[in-house]
Amino acid sequence: MKEVHPNLFIGNQDDYESGVKRQDGWAVVHACKEPYHRQALGYTTQGAPKNHPEYLVARRGDRLILNMVDADNPAYIPREIIDTALVFVHEHLQAHRRVLVHCNEGGSRSPAIGLLYLLKYTDKLPRTSFSEAEDAFRALYPLYNPAGGVRGFMKQNWQIYRPE
Repeated sequence: MKEVHPNLFIGNQDDYESGVKRQDGWAVVHACKEPYHRQALGYTTQGAPKNHPEYLVARRGDRLILNMVDADNPAYIPREIIDTALVFVHEHLQAHRRVLVHCNEGGSRSPAIGLLYLLKYTDKLPRTSFSEAEDAFRALYPLYNPAGGVRGFMKQNWQIYRPE
């Protein structure tokens, strides 16, 4: 788990299970379908029921649980998931809470959300190109290694998250 901005931590499933889960005062974004989204909704099929009101995002107290997979195609990364995660992180940071954004391994989905948060809400990353923003983020979080779909989503949409 690494702090990339005051009170904003990026990590993996073990960071949550072995530490944050047992501590008060944390808000958590579970940026992984397995096992958290499945547990929250209680489905046993391969995927969540598409007609479920929490198909993309479930909220349980100070936990935001995303139906997010590390797909190879950016079309499988719904913008609603990312937008909801960024607002959730921002709200909790504004309330001076510690926030952990984690996925299973801590290399793709959670750092992608961290990168987009820093791009949208801070001046920590350059806004001249996606490549420069990505390089600057990698210096903050060396484990950053997004899968093709996650990186493709960020590359296609980075200007949306970049303030003018």
